[in-house]
Amino acid sequence: MVESLTNPARTDVLKGLISDFEAKNPGITVELISPPTEQADQKIQQMLQSGTGVDVLEVRDITVGPFSTNGWLYDMSDELAGWDGWDDLTVNAAKYATNADGKSYYIPYGFYGASLFYRTDLIKEAGFSAPPTSWDELLTQATALQDESKSQFGYAFRGGKNGNTNVVLAIEAYVADQIDQDNAFKLTDGSTIFAAPEAADALETYFALFENASPPSSVAWGYPEMVEGFANGSTGFLLQDPEVIATLEQAQSISVDQWTTAPMPTGPTGKAIQPMATAGWGTAESSEHKAESAKLISFLSEGDASTTFTQKNSLVSILKDAADSDFYKTGAWASYVTMNENPDTYITAVQPRDSSWWTDWIQKSDSELQQVLIGQMTQKELLASWDAYWVEKWKNA
Repeated sequence: MVESLTNPARTDVLKGLISDFEAKNPGITVELISPPTEQADQKIQQMLQSGTGVDVLEVRDITVGPFSTNGWLYDMSDELAGWDGWDDLTVNAAKYATNADGKSYYIPYGFYGASLFYRTDLIKEAGFSAPPTSWDELLTQATALQDESKSQFGYAFRGGKNGNTNVVLAIEAYVADQIDQDNAFKLTDGSTIFAAPEAADALETYFALFENASPPSSVAWGYPEMVEGFANGSTGFLLQDPEVIATLEQAQSISVDQWTTAPMPTGPTGKAIQPMATAGWGTAESSEHKAESAKLISFLSEGDASTTFTQKNSLVSILKDAADSDFYKTGAWASYVTMNENPDTYITAVQPRDSSWWTDWIQKSDSELQQVLIGQMTQKELLASWDAYWVEKWKNA
């Protein structure tokens, strides 16, 4: 079994669940492989290409497209046909567990959804009584927090790996009234979100966050640097997934009364797009233990095992009954309840993350984001490039 989004605490949780599984299935032994996160997907791809060394693997919504297109993932439909756990899955979990062609390449283990993490102590010191609700307010408050003489900055900007994701979140908020909820890179008129006039306004605000309210080093920040910058007090705001909740709760550098979360920033019309992002467990086509793999995946996707994994890793649960749990109604999770209770304001939409060219898109968009940050490309040129890319891809799909 190979995981992708590796961190030590998460690996310990998985090892505990695997031990429980092995105790209940004495004929099956599971070897967990945990590559460093930055190289994990590449490592998994190499193993899949070689056809050896992997039975169960972590499949992400951004890798299921290219992995399945290359024939590396096994359709588990037959093995899972009689699984009792289907009825316990939420609508979204069941939707992702079986694709449009009726194939089950992976069972989600949970869902990610962005919220705005903020330092309650820092915004209070800056004179604000409440966190920002919009991107404009975020820029205002983050700029007010900025004090380079004290090495204090407003916003944990994502300029490095996967930096494109937060750029897109800003654009989607600015075009929320026109978005195609089944394809969040499109407007309802069929054009891309990058061609909308509002996209230019979104970029102006977003890049102002970098210029006026972020550490210069954040030009290269990815996930670890962003979270560390927020935890150690050098930045006041962080836009990230709920898995960060668990990380911050375990951090020694920040106490529980110094931070919490707020709903995603909205655009000019008072709305935001909440992209549905997920990952889960699948089986390699090359596996010689497909039945055993399906049994492990079923175990991890139901009951106490699923609840333990989602809560320990701060994920939105795949199980229907989780909505009644106090765990998801208090503290830093409260913002997610707010967003779920206001679907007309925080609109759920699906990005085309299962496209076979998604990996290529990530590389292109990250590279061009970097070019804007270092002055080698204009914001206008970036939008034109992204628009042309998706128009061409959809035309030839």
